[in-house]
Amino acid sequence: MSTFDQPLISLEAVSKLFVTDEVETHAVSNIHLEINRGEFVAIAGPSGCGKSTLLSILGLLDSPTEGIYYLKGKPVSDLSAAERARIRNREVGFIFQSFNLIGDLTVYENVELPLTYRGLKPSERKQRVNAALEKVEMLHRARHLPGQLSGGQQQRVAVARAVAGDPSIILADEPTGNLDSTNGESVMELLRTLHQQGTTICMVTHDARFLAHAQRSIHLFDGHLIEESTPSQIEREFSSPLYQSAL
Repeated sequence: MSTFDQPLISLEAVSKLFVTDEVETHAVSNIHLEINRGEFVAIAGPSGCGKSTLLSILGLLDSPTEGIYYLKGKPVSDLSAAERARIRNREVGFIFQSFNLIGDLTVYENVELPLTYRGLKPSERKQRVNAALEKVEMLHRARHLPGQLSGGQQQRVAVARAVAGDPSIILADEPTGNLDSTNGESVMELLRTLHQQGTTICMVTHDARFLAHAQRSIHLFDGHLIEESTPSQIEREFSSPLYQSAL
């Protein structure tokens, strides 16, 4: 089997346990999941169900307590923090709810920074940054600071930062959570366009409005994967009074 015949991501019985002096918390439990190249997958569920923990594992920000995580066919569950950081820089692009831009760096410098860590030559960094900013229609703001931008514009810069490194997958954690409905729709349309261009995307959301952008939805509840559904099926469930009371 060639590399491209394999799932981009495969989780086998992955669990994450957080232990404090007084309590053990099973954030995610016995997750089996595959994400193929070119897919747009949404991870759905109420607040506190384990969505962000699962995304942190997928993004190599954290390691599972149990189970095996395969990325491009290779096990990455037990790598050191330094090894995870190296792979993360090359393979994963992140989009966060709070944008996570550095306030005293320009838009250009924010997008360039991960490429600098990778050790790319200045000429290649410039080409990638300009292409990414043009893709999100923010090249004209390249010399501005994040504080001079609207929330929607900052999230577009965050998207540019995520795609500039040409990652294998983009992980978006509630990318519309700090935006009004108009800017939220704009960012979702941008993600959909990137997916149509071949980008693999995995997005965490608890907003049923945006599930229709994904091809497939993974539904979590209390750390367990309880079903995989089409967006229309999940949207109906999100609308139920019982589910809304858990948000």
